[in-house]
Amino acid sequence: GIEQEYTFYDGIKPLGWPDNGFPAPQGGYYCGVGSDEVYGREVVEDHMDACMEAGLSISGINAEVMPAQWEYQIGPLGAPEVADQIWISRWLLYRIAEEYGVSATLAAKPVKGDWNGAGAHTNFSTKAMREDGGIKVIEEACEKLGKRAMLHIENYGAGIEDRLTGAHETQSWEQFSWGVSDRGASIRIPWQVNVDGKGYLEDRRPNANCDPYVVCRLMIESVCDL
Repeated sequence: GIEQEYTFYDGIKPLGWPDNGFPAPQGGYYCGVGSDEVYGREVVEDHMDACMEAGLSISGINAEVMPAQWEYQIGPLGAPEVADQIWISRWLLYRIAEEYGVSATLAAKPVKGDWNGAGAHTNFSTKAMREDGGIKVIEEACEKLGKRAMLHIENYGAGIEDRLTGAHETQSWEQFSWGVSDRGASIRIPWQVNVDGKGYLEDRRPNANCDPYVVCRLMIESVCDL
């Protein structure tokens, strides 16, 4: 599955931001509630409804770390279907936002400074990873991804150097690392996966503006030795 982040804009500023200056520092906005913490929920929920009516496998929505930034998840699905649905869901997002007089952007770093960027974390598994003892296969996959790290970086979306700085829950684009429950790593093995000894891995490097077909292709080629 792919976690698609995006940011709402009202003209030249993020939706809900003051005309001059900045909102309070990020921290309390993630999964927030209340008109002082989240902006654009009506658009988000209309988009979710449209995705479900269109038969897309949307599995969740949440407010993100930066105010006016949101995320929805498509999947779990195989490739290329997950990429098909990401593209359709993006079109629906832009079209529905238009009805509210706001725009949505997939820019990787919509606001410079001490604000999170927008990614498309990609959760990936093979049959062997999901079977008993699959943690070893997952760890081997992480090592394989590390050997082709720069190829992935070069194809994971525009402006990736601005987002993958080593801060704001990212690893630097110039480095590669993987770890359990490490949101500052290139590849994260979820805590529950490590406990269960099987499951999936999360590639945290793709940008929000990535081509999902390219991301899926590279993941399959690198992990499956194609």
